[in-house]
Order: sequence, then C-alpha cells, then structure tokens
Amino acid sequence: MQSGSLGFIGLGTMGGAMARRLIAAGHQLVVADNNPEAVERLTSLGARAASTPAEVAASCSIVFLSLPTPDVVEAVVTAENGVAAGAGNAIVVDLSTTGSQVEFRIDAALKASGKSLVDCPISGGAEGAAAGTLALMAAGPADKLDAVQPYLEILGTCFRVGDTPGQGQILKVINNLMSTAALTITSEALVLGTKAGLDPDRMLEAINAGSGRNSASTSKFPKHVLPRTFDFGMSIKLSAKDARLCLEEAERLGVPMIVGTAVRQLLTLTRDHLGGDVDMTSVVKVVEEWAGVEVRGAAAKA
Repeated sequence: MQSGSLGFIGLGTMGGAMARRLIAAGHQLVVADNNPEAVERLTSLGARAASTPAEVAASCSIVFLSLPTPDVVEAVVTAENGVAAGAGNAIVVDLSTTGSQVEFRIDAALKASGKSLVDCPISGGAEGAAAGTLALMAAGPADKLDAVQPYLEILGTCFRVGDTPGQGQILKVINNLMSTAALTITSEALVLGTKAGLDPDRMLEAINAGSGRNSASTSKFPKHVLPRTFDFGMSIKLSAKDARLCLEEAERLGVPMIVGTAVRQLLTLTRDHLGGDVDMTSVVKVVEEWAGVEVRGAAAKA
C-alpha cells in the first residue's frame, strides 16, 4: 500500500473539483472514472490512473468516492473489481448522496474486507467544490474521522455529526430537501410577482433584505435564473433523487413530509418535462410556462 497516496473514484463536476483541490494541496492521487476524459484532466495534473476501483483501494490508505447515484456507489464498492475487493485496509470516505440504507450495506461490505467507512456527504454545489467551501457532514468511528479530517478540511468545513455511517446521509438529504424547498417556493414567488408587474431584480433586493431571504433568493436566482443561464451545476434528476431519498427516510421513520412531498412532485415534474440533465434551477421554467410569464433580470441577454 502506498500510504502517501489518496484514491479518488468519481471525477465528475463535484468529484473532479475536489480531486483538483487535493492535488493543488500537494497530495498524490490515484484516480478512476468511467469517463476517460475526466481521468485525463486529472492525470494531466499529476494524478495516476487506475483501471479498477479495486486497484485504487490496493494503492491507497484513504479512498474518496464521489458518485452520482446510490446504485453506482454500491456497485463501485461491492462489484467483483470493486473497492471492497482491493487489497489492504483503506478508509473509504463516501462523499456521495446515497441515503442511509445503502451506506449501511457498503459499511458491512467494507468491514468484511478489512476496510472502514466514513460517511461524508457534502453540500455547497460546484462553486463550493472549486473554492473549498463545502459543508461536509461526516459520520464514522472517531479514529477514522481523525485520520481523514485534514484532507476534508482542504475541501471545506467538516461537521462531525455521528459515529455511525448513515447518519451523515440523513442530515444531507434533510439539507438538500430544505434547499430545494427554498428553490421551488422562490420560483413560484418570483413568477407570481413578475406576472403582477413587479421587476424581478427589485423583488430580490427587497426579499433579501427581509424575512423571505433564502439560499435560492441570495444565490441561485441572481446568479443562475435572472441571467437565464441556468448553470448552478446540479442536474434536476439528481435533485429529484435526493428529494426521494429524504422522503424514503421520513417514511421509514414515520415522519410526515407534506411540504417535502410537494417539493418532490415539482422536481419530478420538471425532470420529466424538461429532461433529467437540465440544471436544477430550471424548475422555474415549469412554473413560468404555466403562468405565461418569464422571470428575466437586467443581466439576461436579450
């Protein structure tokens, strides 16, 4: 095992940005992704490419995962050439959003192969990943958290939320549902105001000085909706997936989620209507279509 190397599996928008920060901080990375172009972007910065997740695990003492869906995470860990099949006793840090049940299963698979898991989903979007300002919600054994925390601090602020993998996932899907609730209600509110003849830029100025201020009104709308760029960096299919995971946790624990259910419905409708790859901020387009208006700021190109 090359104890000085870090492994990174999943080099998409979020994973690629985090891997680049680790390289910039002076760490040697062993990387893997099913997209050769994503791998090439990292090897051009000095990373070494591995052919399988098992090879990454055998080469590194700490392996980060940043993968798009629960099914992909489980496959990368438990498949024939997956992380659990690799030699050594790596600490696996799962930065993905999977929900608690997948995390329980991969924790068991890793333990059976002599490895350990730190459940560490992230929040902050593509901008936060690039800037190193993510919120990391870490859960796992204290000694494993101690071992990985210096690397997590390169990526953002680490919040230790529990000692059992799965606890971080529950907090993450709660956080994401709160964020998308802010996005969906702000979409409806700005469409309503626009149809009533109010200027979208002036609306946001007033809202952000008052009690309606939220993450969508302060960031997503002024940066990505009013300019009509819709480039926050997270797809609607992933937003809908995260809402589903939160509602599944709520159902498992017997907690009613009336507002959360409505949020998921609008996200799912947007995904089905506009396609899963559109940016999550495109949810406003569905409300605009129904209302017959467009929320366009002064920064939008004609």
